[in-house]
Amino acid sequence: MTDQQDRARAFHALHVPGDPVILFNIWDAGSALAVAEAGAKALATGSASVAGARGYADAESLPMQQALTNAERIVEAVNLPLTVDFEGGYAVKPVLVGVHAQAIIETGAIGINFEDQVVGGDGLHPVDLQVERIAAIRTVADNADIDFFINARTDMWLRAGVSTVAEEDRFDAAVERAQAYADAGASGFFAPGLTDADQIGALCEASPLPVNVMMFDGMPDSRRLAELGVARISYGPGPWRDAMAALTEAARAVFEG
Repeated sequence: MTDQQDRARAFHALHVPGDPVILFNIWDAGSALAVAEAGAKALATGSASVAGARGYADAESLPMQQALTNAERIVEAVNLPLTVDFEGGYAVKPVLVGVHAQAIIETGAIGINFEDQVVGGDGLHPVDLQVERIAAIRTVADNADIDFFINARTDMWLRAGVSTVAEEDRFDAAVERAQAYADAGASGFFAPGLTDADQIGALCEASPLPVNVMMFDGMPDSRRLAELGVARISYGPGPWRDAMAALTEAARAVFEG
């Protein structure tokens, strides 16, 4: 599988409600090779992991060019579909988001996570603005003749959403966004921070897009998530944090010994 469009189509096909694709998030070419060796069907970076591995904080602190170079190297190293956590696209204006998405496509990646929180600010982007931003990415991808997977992330259950949307309104607001994002050309709907099994199942039923959740403490296990209709399970920054914790402990044992 060497053609970018072939990889893109294969990645879309992995999103089956009830038989979710599992993405054990990586941060560079070395971690990509390790996860591929373990049997991964596709690869996904995590923004916090990529940034942390280079000594940066999350939230677009990592220079975009470094993120692009990293993605390009992963594509060169491993012949699996790669989706990139592109946070908020390193821009607010739709036209600039489209320009930056074009740069991601040129690395050979076949998809992105694209979030609706105001990076570096407060709350979530208005639905109408986020729709324009997603549509700009879809236009660029269509012009490149790539079935680019736009995984439209809502931060409704993370800090940005929790601080601005009342708990009793959160689910309905998320469903509204899922529909709007689908109409704008999104391929999937990502709801990190949602951990309640009943709400996960309800979201899978209500969303017009395949649903992606992230493994957090207190989450149902992957078998239960499949039963609830989830199509994609991500591990986010967990693998990188675990690797760094193991490294720290190994080093501490040497220095203290």
